[in-house]
Parts: sequence; structure tokens; C-alpha cells
Amino acid sequence: MTAPLADRLRPTTLDDMVGQSHLLSQGCALRRIIESGNIPNLIFYGPSGTGKTTLASIIAAKTDKKLHRLNCTTASTADIKDVVSEIGTLTARNGILLYLDEIQYFNKKQQQSLLEHIENGNITLIASTTENPYFYVYSALLSRSTVFEFKSVTAQEIVPAIARAFDFLAREEQVTVDVDAALFPLIGEFSGGDVRKAMNVCELCLTAGVRENGKITVTEQTVKELTANTALKYDRTGDEHYDCISAFQKSMRGSDPDAALYYLGRILMAGDLPSACRRLMVCACEDVGLAYPQIIPIVKSAVDIALQVGMPEARIPLADAVVLVAMAPKSATGHDGINAVMEDLQAGKTYPVPRHLQNKHFDGEDQAVKGQHYKYPHAYPHHWVDQTYLPDRLVGTTYYTPGDNKTEQAFAEYWKQIKK
Repeated sequence: MTAPLADRLRPTTLDDMVGQSHLLSQGCALRRIIESGNIPNLIFYGPSGTGKTTLASIIAAKTDKKLHRLNCTTASTADIKDVVSEIGTLTARNGILLYLDEIQYFNKKQQQSLLEHIENGNITLIASTTENPYFYVYSALLSRSTVFEFKSVTAQEIVPAIARAFDFLAREEQVTVDVDAALFPLIGEFSGGDVRKAMNVCELCLTAGVRENGKITVTEQTVKELTANTALKYDRTGDEHYDCISAFQKSMRGSDPDAALYYLGRILMAGDLPSACRRLMVCACEDVGLAYPQIIPIVKSAVDIALQVGMPEARIPLADAVVLVAMAPKSATGHDGINAVMEDLQAGKTYPVPRHLQNKHFDGEDQAVKGQHYKYPHAYPHHWVDQTYLPDRLVGTTYYTPGDNKTEQAFAEYWKQIKK
């Protein structure tokens, strides 16, 4: 079985790698570490297809250590024991370089089993993960490693790799490949920052291209057909999920309807309708709130419609609601107020409810002042009467401050006139 093109064409030098200029450019710390040959424990964190495995392979080739590679999706504790058993043997006289791919799939016990050997230097660890290592990697392992974040590769950065791929495939198949270089950025764009995905597209282009007289012609239409929907990145339990829904809410909060619609589209394309609905309703309450209180039932209605009709029609009421939330005036006064209350409660400020507000129906013999003395506001002009509602030790505390929007300012002015 032929290995994927990304493996057959994997770069063997730092200069052949594409992207990650913030890590691998001349003078960058990681590049200097690699060129020194004195490799510490490393954790590579970033999206798929950004060069984590490739860089680990390059580092392994530059060391004189025994290389072991384990994929944590399939490896077991027995595999770790096999690696450890080689410590001190002739085959690993200079130590062991252990590359763990997708380390987030190792449980805490499996990760802990490496600590002693990493600590004494018998094993040098290089681990990669597509998830945030500060959530998935055991803290003791993190403290003994240096984390480097890999970023998605831009379409322009992928272009040289795409050109090399077509040249390599032409030589490998001994054919002439007729492909317009103007299509390279298109392939890079559709690959969504994933070099491996771009390599797969190049290989598919030759398979799907028009073959005639020893020449394969790759058209723009072929590229578009092969890359439809391939740039979509989303994992309901991974960082991409949380990044997208976070950006979705922050775009609505930031009053950017274009960005909000974009992230809504990404979430819906991934089939994650519940997350879109939940964040939309939260944003309506948290970020618009009292500046336009009517928006809450409007958004709830839009969400109800979306859930009832389902996709693809659900995108329409949700898009309407998203634009409305993004364009509405903003106020976080309710959000800030309840947060301030929660902080006080967590600090132990749970004082007795004033007697005139308690649910009292009779007075005990030990009660010095008989009667509850609650004043019923509706019995007074303008349905308001001056009396204390907060516990005695909190009198004068302010949790809610009116926002600078028309709605809250109108309410504030109304009560100012009544209470004066």
C-alpha cells in the first residue's frame, strides 16, 4: 500500500518546512535549540497538518538517540514499558528520543509513568497535540517540558509545498502535469491551513485530472470539486469548537454582524445547531440585556423556529437574530450586577433578611417589637414607598448601575423623579 503523499514528500530539513516562521526563522529560539543538537523535552501544540510530526522527525534525525514513535490513540502502557526497558542497553547507549503523537489521548497514569525517566534524562520527550496542553497534559510533565505553539499555515505559505508536490508526482508517475500555478493559492486556501490536506488534494488532482498522451491536465473546476467543504475545521469536543463559539459570541458582543454571521456559518456547517442557539440566547441576555430588553423574547422565538424547522432552513431565523443582536445597543449591567452579588455571597455576606421582608405570620413571645411593619408599595403614590430592602449590613451597597443607553437612562430618570 502506497504511503500518503504527505509522508512520501515529508521535508527533511528546517528550510524545506513551510509555515511556522515564528518558530523556525533564523534567530528564533526553537531553531537555535534544534541546531545546537541539545534537545530538551518539547511539546508541540497546534492544528493538524502544521508540521508538528515533520519537525519531530527532523529533530530525531539530528540526534544520536534511539528513536521510538508512539501514537497515543493506539499505544498502551505495555508500549511505554517496552521503551523504558531499552534504557541503558547498547541499542540506546546515548539515550532514547520518544515521540508521542496526540499525547492528549494518554491518561494521567500513562503520562506519569514517563516522569522518572524524563527527570533523569534517560528519555527525551517530544510530544504533539492538537488540543490545549494546559488542559490535557499532566502538570508535572508540562513543568519538565517547553511548549511551542504551531499556527495554521497561510495559503501563500503552502504554495511552495504544492509546487513541490506536483513536481514530485510528475517524476514519480513519469508524466507531464499541466496545472496553472495560479491554482496553487486556491488549493492552499481550500486546505484551511493544513499542509497535509493540501498534499492530499494535489494527489487527488492527478488521479482526477484528464490523462492524454502522457500528460495530465488539472483544471480549476477539478480543484474546486475536490476541495468543496474541505477547509471546514470543527470538532465538537476540541479547541476548534470552543474557539468558534467563543469568536461567535465575541463578534456579536463587538457589534460586528459580518464576523458573527461568518462564525454562525462555520458552526452550522459543522452541524452544531445546539451550540449556535445556546450562545445566541446567552449573548442576547448578557451583552444586549437591558439596553434593548425586547430582544430576549425575539431571540428566543428565532431559536424556537430554528429548532422546529431544523437545518438547512434554521440558518435563516438564526441569521436574522444574530444580525439583530450584533446591531443592537449593548449593556452588561444585569450581568455585572449579578456577578457582584455572587462575589459578595461567596465572601460570606449572607446576612439576615430584614424583619419587615420576612415571611412572618405571627410574633413569638421573644419578639420585642410586635408586627412585621412591611409597607405595601401599591398602597402609596406612584407605587413606591421608602423602606429598606437589603440586609442591614449591606445598606448602601450598589450592585446595579444604569447603562448609558436610552432604555436604562429612561428608567433611571423615572425613578429619580419618583424617589426624590
